[in-house]
Amino acid sequence: MAAMNPDEIISILKEEIKNYDEISKDQEVGTVISVGDGIATVHGIDHAMYGEVVTFENGLKGMVQDIRANSIGCILFGKDTGIKEGTKVARTQKQAGVPVGDAFIGRIVNALGAPIDGKGEIKADGYRPVENPAPGIIDRKSVTVPLETGILSIDSMFPIGRGQRELIIGDRQTGKTSVALDTILNQKGKDVICIYVAIGQKASTVAKIVSTLEKHGAMDYTTVFSSTASDCAPLQYIVPYAGTALAEYFMYKGKDVLMVYDDLSKHAVAYRALSLLLERSPGREAYPGDVFYLHSRLLERSSRLNEKAGGGSITALPIIETQAGDLSAYIPTNVISITDGQIFLESDLFNSGMRPAVNVGLSVSRVGGAAQAKAMKKAAGSVRIDLAQYREMEIFTQFSSDLDEATTQQLKYGSGLMELLKQPLSSPLSLHEQVITLCAATHKAMMHVETKKMKKYQRDMLDYFDSAYPEIGREIEEKRQLPDELAEKIVKVAEEFADKSR
Repeated sequence: MAAMNPDEIISILKEEIKNYDEISKDQEVGTVISVGDGIATVHGIDHAMYGEVVTFENGLKGMVQDIRANSIGCILFGKDTGIKEGTKVARTQKQAGVPVGDAFIGRIVNALGAPIDGKGEIKADGYRPVENPAPGIIDRKSVTVPLETGILSIDSMFPIGRGQRELIIGDRQTGKTSVALDTILNQKGKDVICIYVAIGQKASTVAKIVSTLEKHGAMDYTTVFSSTASDCAPLQYIVPYAGTALAEYFMYKGKDVLMVYDDLSKHAVAYRALSLLLERSPGREAYPGDVFYLHSRLLERSSRLNEKAGGGSITALPIIETQAGDLSAYIPTNVISITDGQIFLESDLFNSGMRPAVNVGLSVSRVGGAAQAKAMKKAAGSVRIDLAQYREMEIFTQFSSDLDEATTQQLKYGSGLMELLKQPLSSPLSLHEQVITLCAATHKAMMHVETKKMKKYQRDMLDYFDSAYPEIGREIEEKRQLPDELAEKIVKVAEEFADKSR
């Protein structure tokens, strides 16, 4: 082997020294000066960015959340037991992010995208930052494609479109999660990827939700992100952003995604805990001043992209829990003002047996009409007004005994409609079933049925349509239109069934 000449050796040494300098510059290391409650204050890292990941010497990761003159505040993604004063902390120069990829479908992961379902590692196709700017106005497209929930009362009166953000709001135990789950179940075979984010839920509740999804074969197109009540506040804070990062991966590939955030009240509480520990000033209800931005930057990422930008969409169903039906509290008003409508579930309706307990007066969809299937729009024409008139009349007539024939008929029709809008759990209706039901009901073809027997009658009638006249259902599903002659045919068949069943 030929000996190296001195010049070569000197140039190699210079290169090494230059590289060493760069390494030492990159590897900025600081020291923990205080730690507690999932927050570490670090001194000696002067160039850290907001949202950057830092690594502690025991391997735990944290994220820069507060930048002060002489120190930085980090939130810890795990237990702080191995960290004490003097622990070394290194910058990674990477924004906090999660692994993403097609292999995540069907899996249950934690806030950092690591699997927690015991089915082994997940092969990632990439890495996306948890915080990402929302698509700009130029990249967006208006909402015109329906996202059917399979729930008659919602699809007929408060339709949701792909790319919309529809808030589900109500007191605890009014069926908010059930509405979201039924919507996920109804996406089977519709080429929609679903992501369910559980924030601060009991682990047993999440397990129950997963078993419902598995039972109905919905885990084949669903990913569950879970940060349970036993997780620290930083993980509960980061999990909805992590779920949205995966959703964006699919959206930019041209896929349609349904996101459920369950629920953002607990998310705001986790962020309040972090902010108070970071010594930020408390505002209304002790929430920090930027709690509106917390949710607006999350929900603005849901949109429908134009073809140039990828052509996919994220439809968001955030859930908010109210206290005693108070829609004017701080977090509910914030999220109502960000979203494109809300479905308000009411305790009184729920307790009276009206399930889903949708309050027709306070619920609204600010987009849906444009995204509603033409057939549904026509079939549901007057349902909202009919229900409003029925509610008004019911209040006026509850004290009077002698009613004229027209009022009696109106009350009977209204109570029949209310009964039809009841729907058992995990049994979403397809478009043609909803259209046939509404058509028959609004044309008074079910007036002879007792209110108690209405649900069974509806099921039998739909079975009769599917067995004796399958072409009606096929035409509605394929063309999604309801011409007058088809509507007349539906009414005729409904009357024919009524004669048979009498």
